[in-house]
Amino acid sequence: MSQPTTIVFPIYPRVTHLDFTGPHQFFARLPDATVIVASVGGRPVEADGITFAGLAGLEDIERCDVVCVPGGRGCTDAMHDETFMASIRRLGAGARYITSVCTGSLILGAAGFLVGRRAACHWAWRDMLVPFGAIPDPGRVVRDCNVITGGGVTAGIDFALTLAAELAGPAVAHAIQLSLEYAPAPPFNAGRPDTAPPEILERVNAANAAAMPARHAAVERAAARLKRVAAGAA
Repeated sequence: MSQPTTIVFPIYPRVTHLDFTGPHQFFARLPDATVIVASVGGRPVEADGITFAGLAGLEDIERCDVVCVPGGRGCTDAMHDETFMASIRRLGAGARYITSVCTGSLILGAAGFLVGRRAACHWAWRDMLVPFGAIPDPGRVVRDCNVITGGGVTAGIDFALTLAAELAGPAVAHAIQLSLEYAPAPPFNAGRPDTAPPEILERVNAANAAAMPARHAAVERAAARLKRVAAGAA
């Protein structure tokens, strides 16, 4: 990176903290990079029992080179927060790279950045990309032009290394991987629906079932609003 790079993580209530803390740890090791975690109004954000404070005000950030939107149970509420979404659209419009982890891609879709583009998402919610005109892709890290999306949660680290190599070169990315000893060897082969035991997949699907109707409805409302905006701009 010959020029300083600014990376912004916009977060919101009920974000999944590993979606951004994983990539953040890797980006923090990039030379000449400034990594900013921001929320609407700079307000503290609770995430699975951890409260993140001392955040930047999202509306106050003028520009960035990379915007990375994490996912989480609160993503559908976030896509209906107009202050939050206005900042996503504004920062994404001027960024070199528009990125996400997990269901953060649903927010990118609601912001209008995924029309006609391939994108990754958590496997349980991937089909919800379709109403935004996106092409769901099961890849762990998916690139389409300047949009780079990571799959579910832990894919954020693979995404971070992919982008680190893009920004600073493979040697720097390799060195960061080694310094953080990222050499995953999970004790169970249950990290994807096609490898998990059927009874485990059934258990997880059952746990997600209660949230499905409300999340589908929220996505459809956001997609309808995006279409109205697009039609008005035509």
